[in-house]
Amino acid sequence: MARRTLTLTALTATTALLLTACGGSGGHSGGGTDDIKGANTGSGGPSAAASASASSAASGAKRPAITLPGSFRLTFENWTSGDAVKQAVLDDAREELRAGYAAIIADNPDSTAVTFYDSAGVAPQTRAWIKTYTDKDLTVMGRLPVFGPKVVVGSGGRGASVSYCTDESKAYTKNRKTGKETGNPAGTNPYVVYTVSMAKNAQGVWQNTSVHSTRGGCSR
Repeated sequence: MARRTLTLTALTATTALLLTACGGSGGHSGGGTDDIKGANTGSGGPSAAASASASSAASGAKRPAITLPGSFRLTFENWTSGDAVKQAVLDDAREELRAGYAAIIADNPDSTAVTFYDSAGVAPQTRAWIKTYTDKDLTVMGRLPVFGPKVVVGSGGRGASVSYCTDESKAYTKNRKTGKETGNPAGTNPYVVYTVSMAKNAQGVWQNTSVHSTRGGCSR
Protein backbone atom coordinates (compact mmCIF):
# COMPACT_ATOMS: atom_id res chain seq x y z
CA MET A 1 0.00 0.00 0.00
CA ALA A 2 3.05 2.24 0.07
CA ARG A 3 2.57 5.48 -1.76
CA ARG A 4 4.58 6.51 -4.76
CA THR A 5 7.96 8.18 -4.62
CA LEU A 6 7.68 11.16 -6.92
CA THR A 7 11.27 11.35 -8.11
CA LEU A 8 13.60 9.27 -10.23
CA THR A 9 13.03 6.49 -7.72
CA ALA A 10 9.36 6.27 -8.63
CA LEU A 11 9.91 2.83 -10.11
CA THR A 12 11.23 1.63 -6.77
CA ALA A 13 8.18 2.96 -4.97
CA THR A 14 5.84 1.27 -7.41
CA THR A 15 7.64 -1.99 -6.77
CA ALA A 16 7.37 -1.33 -3.05
CA LEU A 17 3.62 -1.43 -3.55
CA LEU A 18 4.31 -5.08 -3.83
CA LEU A 19 1.05 -5.23 -2.91
CA THR A 20 1.62 -3.08 -5.78
CA ALA A 21 -1.46 -1.90 -5.18
CA CYS A 22 -1.98 -4.27 -2.36
CA GLY A 23 -2.76 -3.50 1.21
CA GLY A 24 -0.93 -3.98 4.47
CA SER A 25 0.55 -7.22 5.71
CA GLY A 26 -1.57 -10.29 6.25
CA GLY A 27 -3.72 -10.97 9.24
CA HIS A 28 -6.18 -8.15 8.70
CA SER A 29 -9.61 -8.22 10.22
CA GLY A 30 -12.56 -7.31 8.08
CA GLY A 31 -14.09 -5.53 11.06
CA GLY A 32 -10.88 -3.84 12.18
CA THR A 33 -11.90 -0.26 11.46
CA ASP A 34 -11.81 1.26 14.95
CA ASP A 35 -10.29 4.71 15.30
CA ILE A 36 -6.99 4.87 17.12
CA LYS A 37 -7.11 6.45 20.55
CA GLY A 38 -6.04 10.07 20.48
CA ALA A 39 -6.00 10.20 16.68
CA ASN A 40 -7.81 12.42 14.21
CA THR A 41 -9.87 10.32 11.85
CA GLY A 42 -9.40 10.78 8.14
CA SER A 43 -12.79 9.38 7.19
CA GLY A 44 -14.56 12.68 6.81
CA GLY A 45 -15.36 13.07 10.51
CA PRO A 46 -15.71 16.40 12.34
CA SER A 47 -12.00 16.74 13.20
CA ALA A 48 -10.82 16.50 9.61
CA ALA A 49 -13.61 18.70 8.30
CA ALA A 50 -13.11 21.39 10.94
CA SER A 51 -9.36 21.46 10.42
CA ALA A 52 -9.73 21.71 6.64
CA SER A 53 -12.23 24.54 7.08
CA ALA A 54 -9.82 26.36 9.39
CA SER A 55 -7.04 26.08 6.82
CA SER A 56 -9.40 27.31 4.13
CA ALA A 57 -10.39 30.33 6.18
CA ALA A 58 -6.77 31.14 6.96
CA SER A 59 -5.62 31.05 3.33
CA GLY A 60 -8.77 32.29 1.61
CA ALA A 61 -8.88 29.19 -0.61
CA LYS A 62 -11.92 26.93 -0.61
CA ARG A 63 -10.71 23.39 0.03
CA PRO A 64 -12.53 20.48 -1.62
CA ALA A 65 -14.66 18.23 0.56
CA ILE A 66 -13.04 14.80 0.89
CA THR A 67 -14.93 11.83 2.31
CA LEU A 68 -13.63 8.35 3.08
CA PRO A 69 -15.93 5.41 3.88
CA GLY A 70 -15.90 3.57 7.18
CA SER A 71 -14.39 0.55 5.43
CA PHE A 72 -11.05 2.41 5.25
CA ARG A 73 -9.89 4.22 8.38
CA LEU A 74 -7.08 6.65 7.62
CA THR A 75 -6.14 8.04 11.04
CA PHE A 76 -3.69 10.79 11.98
CA GLU A 77 -2.00 10.66 15.38
CA ASN A 78 -0.68 13.80 17.08
CA TRP A 79 -1.29 15.77 13.89
CA THR A 80 -1.10 19.11 15.68
CA SER A 81 1.39 21.92 16.19
CA GLY A 82 1.41 25.01 18.36
CA ASP A 83 2.83 26.93 15.40
CA ALA A 84 0.14 28.23 13.02
CA VAL A 85 2.27 27.87 9.88
CA LYS A 86 3.29 24.31 10.73
CA GLN A 87 -0.34 23.46 11.47
CA ALA A 88 -1.37 24.77 8.06
CA VAL A 89 1.31 22.58 6.46
CA LEU A 90 0.11 19.54 8.43
CA ASP A 91 -3.52 20.21 7.49
CA ASP A 92 -2.83 20.35 3.77
CA ALA A 93 -0.46 17.37 3.89
CA ARG A 94 -3.20 15.36 5.57
CA GLU A 95 -5.82 16.39 3.02
CA GLU A 96 -3.51 15.54 0.11
CA LEU A 97 -3.06 12.03 1.50
CA ARG A 98 -6.80 11.66 2.09
CA ALA A 99 -7.49 12.88 -1.45
CA GLY A 100 -5.29 10.17 -2.95
CA TYR A 101 -6.94 7.32 -1.08
CA ALA A 102 -10.40 8.77 -1.70
CA ALA A 103 -9.62 8.75 -5.43
CA ILE A 104 -8.62 5.08 -5.27
CA ILE A 105 -11.80 4.15 -3.42
CA ALA A 106 -13.95 6.19 -5.82
CA ASP A 107 -12.15 4.62 -8.82
CA ASN A 108 -11.35 8.14 -9.99
CA PRO A 109 -7.70 8.76 -10.95
CA ASP A 110 -8.72 12.17 -12.33
CA SER A 111 -9.88 13.47 -8.95
CA THR A 112 -9.90 17.27 -8.77
CA ALA A 113 -9.16 17.07 -5.04
CA VAL A 114 -5.84 15.42 -5.87
CA THR A 115 -4.89 18.12 -8.37
CA PHE A 116 -5.91 20.77 -5.82
CA TYR A 117 -3.30 19.55 -3.35
CA ASP A 118 -0.60 18.49 -5.83
CA SER A 119 1.59 20.83 -7.83
CA ALA A 120 1.36 20.61 -11.63
CA GLY A 121 4.65 18.73 -11.78
CA VAL A 122 3.56 16.07 -9.30
CA ALA A 123 -0.11 15.55 -10.21
CA PRO A 124 0.57 13.23 -13.20
CA GLN A 125 2.70 10.96 -11.03
CA THR A 126 0.06 10.88 -8.31
CA ARG A 127 -2.48 9.92 -10.97
CA ALA A 128 -0.17 7.09 -12.08
CA TRP A 129 0.04 5.85 -8.47
CA ILE A 130 -3.76 5.86 -8.16
CA LYS A 131 -4.03 3.92 -11.41
CA THR A 132 -1.81 1.14 -10.03
CA TYR A 133 -4.94 0.34 -8.02
CA THR A 134 -7.81 1.36 -10.28
CA ASP A 135 -6.40 -0.30 -13.41
CA LYS A 136 -6.47 -3.59 -11.49
CA ASP A 137 -9.98 -3.04 -10.10
CA LEU A 138 -8.58 -2.69 -6.58
CA THR A 139 -9.81 -0.60 -3.70
CA VAL A 140 -8.32 -0.15 -0.23
CA MET A 141 -9.76 -1.46 3.03
CA GLY A 142 -8.90 -1.72 6.71
CA ARG A 143 -6.96 0.75 8.82
CA LEU A 144 -3.91 2.86 8.04
CA PRO A 145 -2.50 4.89 10.96
CA VAL A 146 -0.34 7.89 10.08
CA PHE A 147 1.86 9.07 12.94
CA GLY A 148 5.05 10.78 14.09
CA PRO A 149 4.79 13.94 11.96
CA LYS A 150 7.73 16.35 11.83
CA VAL A 151 7.53 19.68 10.01
CA VAL A 152 10.34 21.98 8.91
CA VAL A 153 9.41 25.33 7.36
CA GLY A 154 11.90 27.14 5.15
CA SER A 155 13.24 30.55 6.13
CA GLY A 156 11.17 32.28 3.45
CA GLY A 157 7.94 30.72 4.67
CA ARG A 158 6.98 29.44 1.20
CA GLY A 159 8.50 25.97 1.36
CA ALA A 160 8.30 23.16 3.91
CA SER A 161 8.94 19.48 4.42
CA VAL A 162 6.85 16.98 6.35
CA SER A 163 7.95 13.52 7.42
CA TYR A 164 5.66 10.89 8.88
CA CYS A 165 5.27 7.14 9.29
CA THR A 166 2.47 4.77 8.30
CA ASP A 167 1.64 1.32 9.63
CA GLU A 168 0.23 -0.97 6.92
CA SER A 169 -0.28 -4.00 9.17
CA LYS A 170 -4.08 -3.71 9.12
CA ALA A 171 -4.55 -2.28 5.63
CA TYR A 172 -5.25 -4.37 2.55
CA THR A 173 -6.78 -4.26 -0.90
CA LYS A 174 -9.98 -5.77 -2.23
CA ASN A 175 -10.74 -6.62 -5.83
CA ARG A 176 -13.96 -4.87 -6.81
CA LYS A 177 -15.02 -7.71 -9.12
CA THR A 178 -13.94 -10.86 -7.30
CA GLY A 179 -14.01 -9.64 -3.71
CA LYS A 180 -10.55 -11.11 -3.11
CA GLU A 181 -8.69 -9.43 -0.26
CA THR A 182 -4.91 -9.20 -0.31
CA GLY A 183 -2.35 -7.94 2.20
CA ASN A 184 1.40 -7.49 2.10
CA PRO A 185 3.43 -10.66 1.53
CA ALA A 186 4.48 -12.43 4.73
CA GLY A 187 7.62 -10.93 6.21
CA THR A 188 7.09 -7.47 4.70
CA ASN A 189 7.91 -4.65 7.12
CA PRO A 190 4.59 -2.82 7.60
CA TYR A 191 6.17 0.52 8.48
CA VAL A 192 6.86 3.08 5.76
CA VAL A 193 8.41 6.50 6.37
CA TYR A 194 7.60 9.38 4.02
CA THR A 195 9.26 12.73 3.43
CA VAL A 196 7.03 15.17 1.57
CA SER A 197 8.23 18.48 0.13
CA MET A 198 5.58 21.19 -0.02
CA ALA A 199 5.29 24.69 -1.43
CA LYS A 200 2.74 27.39 -0.68
CA ASN A 201 0.94 28.52 -3.84
CA ALA A 202 -0.59 31.90 -4.66
CA GLN A 203 -3.90 30.88 -3.05
CA GLY A 204 -2.18 29.97 0.21
CA VAL A 205 -2.51 26.20 -0.26
CA TRP A 206 0.46 24.06 0.74
CA GLN A 207 0.85 21.78 -2.28
CA ASN A 208 2.78 18.54 -2.53
CA THR A 209 5.87 18.90 -4.76
CA SER A 210 7.65 15.58 -4.10
CA VAL A 211 7.39 12.41 -2.01
CA HIS A 212 10.15 10.02 -0.93
CA SER A 213 9.30 6.76 0.85
CA THR A 214 11.37 4.11 2.61
CA ARG A 215 9.87 0.85 3.80
CA GLY A 216 11.17 -0.08 7.24
CA GLY A 217 12.47 3.42 7.83
CA CYS A 218 10.45 3.97 11.01
CA SER A 219 8.67 2.16 13.81
CA ARG A 220 6.49 2.82 16.82
